[in-house]
Amino acid sequence: MPLFALVAEKNVWQTPTNTGSSEPCHGAPMLRSSRFRMTLGLLCAVSLLALLASSRSSFARPNQEPPNVGSGPQSTVTSLPSPLTDALALYRKGNLDEAITKYQGVLHDKPNSPDAYAGLIRTYLKKKDVQQAADIAIQAIQVADATPVRVALGEVYFRQGKIHDAEAEWVKVINSGRQDARAYFGIARVRWAIAMYKSGWSMIDKAHTLDPSDPEIQQAWTKKLSRAERIKFLEGYLAGDNNEDADTRVSMQHYLEYLKARAKDSRGACHLVSKVTSTETNLVRLLTDPQHLRGYGLTVNVNGHGSKLLLDTGASGILISRGLAEKAGLSRLSEYEIRGIGDKGGKEGYTAVVDTLKIGELEFQNCTVSVLDQRSVIGEDGLIGADVFSSFLVDLDFANEKLRLQELPKRREAADTKLALATDEDDSDDESGGASKPTTTEPQKDAKLNHPGLQDRYVAPEMKSYTPIYRFGHMLLVPTSVGQVPGKLFLIDSGAFTNHITPAAAREVTKVHGDSDTIIKGLSGKVKKVYSADRAVLQFGHLRQENQDMVAFDFTRISDNIGTEISGTLGFTLLRFLDVKIDYRDGLVDFEYDTKRWGR
Repeated sequence: MPLFALVAEKNVWQTPTNTGSSEPCHGAPMLRSSRFRMTLGLLCAVSLLALLASSRSSFARPNQEPPNVGSGPQSTVTSLPSPLTDALALYRKGNLDEAITKYQGVLHDKPNSPDAYAGLIRTYLKKKDVQQAADIAIQAIQVADATPVRVALGEVYFRQGKIHDAEAEWVKVINSGRQDARAYFGIARVRWAIAMYKSGWSMIDKAHTLDPSDPEIQQAWTKKLSRAERIKFLEGYLAGDNNEDADTRVSMQHYLEYLKARAKDSRGACHLVSKVTSTETNLVRLLTDPQHLRGYGLTVNVNGHGSKLLLDTGASGILISRGLAEKAGLSRLSEYEIRGIGDKGGKEGYTAVVDTLKIGELEFQNCTVSVLDQRSVIGEDGLIGADVFSSFLVDLDFANEKLRLQELPKRREAADTKLALATDEDDSDDESGGASKPTTTEPQKDAKLNHPGLQDRYVAPEMKSYTPIYRFGHMLLVPTSVGQVPGKLFLIDSGAFTNHITPAAAREVTKVHGDSDTIIKGLSGKVKKVYSADRAVLQFGHLRQENQDMVAFDFTRISDNIGTEISGTLGFTLLRFLDVKIDYRDGLVDFEYDTKRWGR
């Protein structure tokens, strides 16, 4: 049986009919023996940096103009009747069960209230009960089909992974002449996910003008503010009532501590100091034993100390062990919690700034890393996410064991971009890509900020054959068909040893069985329920692969954190035969498979 089959319709793209702060996720190997298989599953570090970055999401079709969004007259948020105002206040304070009771009370008195239905749908989404939210949305469309319900339905679609359907609902609302803040916010999430950053920011500006008190809109909008302004915002937000869950509040508090610590640090932003702007370096084989390859790593010099870090496309930033941090003389900057797959909670860690990082011929200074407070990270010195090279065109030639970094194609109208390791988006006060900022430390409600450093996706002539993907923070989600079911989203994850699928996605195409012989374990312990899918044919990009006895487990926590449904991962045993080129800036990936070398 061939490893891959080429799909005739090479790189035909459609906005998926199924997909949407970010949880950085690091993969780990599957160990096989005659007695059991053990998967050290996705290891997800909870960091508000990634959490907030992940809200930059969703797509228009790559080679078409984005859907027309009418401009219409500006409007303010309509005042709601008192019971609805009370319910909204309960929702925003985090009293979700009381908010549900209040909305249900409104519907008892006014069974066709679209605002009550929309509030109820949104509250169940906040409770992470996606199925209940979807059931209510279906009911609401039947009895109270109006703008608030349509906007909330779009939010359900986005969480289910139906990004195209979500976008269609929001665009219809805006083009009807209704100036709805949540619709603009939803469109911004779509634009960000497809690397349409400039138009995404214009949508956020409109959403914030219409409803600056909406917490989600407010948090997205504050990314344009200076570090000092964001510190002030987070201090006020965390001191008051909010509807964030406990884990998110902890992450936000750690992020606030990091911003304060970085502001006091006299070192500048992470930047490239070597004159070389491209490099090629060998990928290092990482073995489970002398005969079995578990993944590829990179040789990374940290303050003069050599290390081997697992190269992980499912990871964010650089995560190193306490032992390596101590050898490199790193000082604790701020506390940091690492969360992983499993049921035993997070692991302690901290952030630190490395004076000098060397990778191949490239040398960087003042780059932030995360440190796991253990002697090793999954048996290695650490992990390095491919997203740290997002300023470059990243060529992961697994088949020939090479990493190549090159300059991205230049836009004619764009200024030169400073090359750096993207270890942190908050290394300086200019995170908005050159956007002008208010001179006061008080966020300005009506500030009209441009974003000249942010651009929409550019598809260079040499990249016409690349596959457009969704980017949520560091996560690259590839539209994937499972059997005859299109529109699933799979994470490119070279840190996961093999392909994985969710039980729900697998059940749409094949039989799924409990699998007591497979153990999935991450930093937070073991996953209790593991399954095996009999047969799943995956089609992505221009490739097609058949999988037998595919490991299945639930990805709900990861999907909740990024805001859209992940149906599985494309792991190392698949990727190792490919040359994978990634353009993080423009949300484009190319999968090249050598049929002459590996066969069809």
